[in-house]
Amino acid sequence: MPSSLPSPAKKRKTTNSQNSQSIQKLEQQITDAINNNSSLNPLVDLLDLTTTTFTAEECSKSVYALYRSFVMIIRKGKFVVANEENEKIVKTWLWEQMNGYVDVLTGLLKDEEKGLRVSSLQILMSLQKYLSTSFSEHSPSSSSSSSTSPQPQFHASHFRKIVNALIVCPPSYRSRGAGLSEREEGLVDLDVLDAFHDTWLSVHDDIRWFFLREAGSIISKVSVKEHPYASQNLLSFLEKLTTFPTDSSELNAWWVEEMGKAPAKTKRQKKAGDESDEEEDEPLAENDENDEDDWRKFFDEPDKGKDKDSKAKLKTKSEGRVHTLNIHQSLHSLPSHRAVFTRAWLALLPKLSIPGDPEGTKCLVLRALNVMHRGVLPHLTRPVLVMDWIGVCVDYGGVAGLLALNGLYALMKEYNLDYPSFYTRLYAFLDRDVLHLKHRARFFRMIELFLSSTHLPATLVASFVKRLARLSLSAPPAAIVMIIPFTYNMLKRHPALMPLIHRDGEPGNDPFNASEKNPFITKAIESSLWEIQTHASHYHPSVSTLVKIFSEAFTKQKYGMEDFLDHTYSTLFETEVNRKIKKEPALAMEQDVEERIRAGLFGNDGEGRDLVGSLWTF
Repeated sequence: MPSSLPSPAKKRKTTNSQNSQSIQKLEQQITDAINNNSSLNPLVDLLDLTTTTFTAEECSKSVYALYRSFVMIIRKGKFVVANEENEKIVKTWLWEQMNGYVDVLTGLLKDEEKGLRVSSLQILMSLQKYLSTSFSEHSPSSSSSSSTSPQPQFHASHFRKIVNALIVCPPSYRSRGAGLSEREEGLVDLDVLDAFHDTWLSVHDDIRWFFLREAGSIISKVSVKEHPYASQNLLSFLEKLTTFPTDSSELNAWWVEEMGKAPAKTKRQKKAGDESDEEEDEPLAENDENDEDDWRKFFDEPDKGKDKDSKAKLKTKSEGRVHTLNIHQSLHSLPSHRAVFTRAWLALLPKLSIPGDPEGTKCLVLRALNVMHRGVLPHLTRPVLVMDWIGVCVDYGGVAGLLALNGLYALMKEYNLDYPSFYTRLYAFLDRDVLHLKHRARFFRMIELFLSSTHLPATLVASFVKRLARLSLSAPPAAIVMIIPFTYNMLKRHPALMPLIHRDGEPGNDPFNASEKNPFITKAIESSLWEIQTHASHYHPSVSTLVKIFSEAFTKQKYGMEDFLDHTYSTLFETEVNRKIKKEPALAMEQDVEERIRAGLFGNDGEGRDLVGSLWTF
């Protein structure tokens, strides 16, 4: 007997149609209630319907219906203005509904549907602008101010929820309720990451400042065990941040347009003679429930006494100390941007670990070190604050250790860091594996940089040159063609090393102590580069030809190392195969029979004698 029930597909279509009608009906009821200033209870029904809708299409419709409804309520100022007791009750109730709606949106950032992820982020950021503008226009502080224009405000509590969702990544309610396939729990999706960075973080100065401030607070409090991917998520945002301002004139793009208004003068500016009738801004009556501005004292730019750049110093002084600025003034202050940037990185670096996954932790450290030299250190208020963390990273060895040494070298060269054991740690990287690994090109780039100073002791440089020469005995040809020009350049830069190629050395009578870990006492300066000379008879023509440079006069210019760093077996083979032969090699030659008989190549009977064959005749 056929069933009288509709098919599952038809039942699903009927349900979806009913949900769509319910969404439209509830939205219309909310619109009428807002216009008539009546009960907004349909808002609860629409929110409940959203949290029980599991198809992407219906979820999108309900989410956007709620967005339009909340925007109308925000524009009416109902989230700010509350003069009477009833209005305060309504205001509290509205915030409860808004918080529930925001929780739904932040969860959808981890939804399996890409459209819902991106649209949820767009809605959250749009609400950020509407809420901030509403608070600027309707807040009691702005209405009581003597200024003709309202005081600009940024709704920090709403933005903190967005940042928390981007770092912690709570799961979507659709995944929990419908049993959908789980995504990588706790890891931010690339489309959300790219959308937030490309549209807001790298474009708008106010978004970047508040993101760095909130991210530093969140990551310092989050538990690594409960949220193992939080540090990785924050690192993903920070390593993509390549548009950090370097001058105050670059602070000119704002998501909340009211923040673009020039801030009131600080007391320091007024004392300097920049008098104005405009009153000094009061610190924001923050909606962020967060009064942690005292930490900014730690990140204030230190006074440097008689600074060569007196103009820059005077400019910084006129802006005022960072911890004395209110929010609006901080957004227009470059030292304040550097302060929140520094705090975010210092909070992140100790948290760069994945419990139970040492290789994953090493990868995170490597990613941070990759951007440390150019993308982080120049923007820190005091770069030496990361010295201890970078020093620990040297122990990782390999590429991570080299990058850590690069960071230490930058601190030594540009920020006067005293690190006496730097070259001892660098010398320890010269082992037999370094010339066989894929990162050897990067190693040679860095070691050439580290030894570029002509003020280094000849004893130290000789140890590096000698150690590389010894390693070249067991190195592949692609690595040897890096060592030869590197050695030549070192001899050109440090003439005191020239005796190394003039002495006649022997493997059994070499004063060089290869097992010594301290490069200052290896006695390499008393040795010779006999290892380099052995390559004159190397089987590979590129190596044997290149090493001849040491037997000629040192009148040529230094080699450009970049021409040799990317060689491999394949590139050397292609070079040899494609090399143009100027003179054809001799394949055969004629010789008189009598002369060959005298040489023993023929028997007395004149017939050819196979010398190799005769050796194997038993």
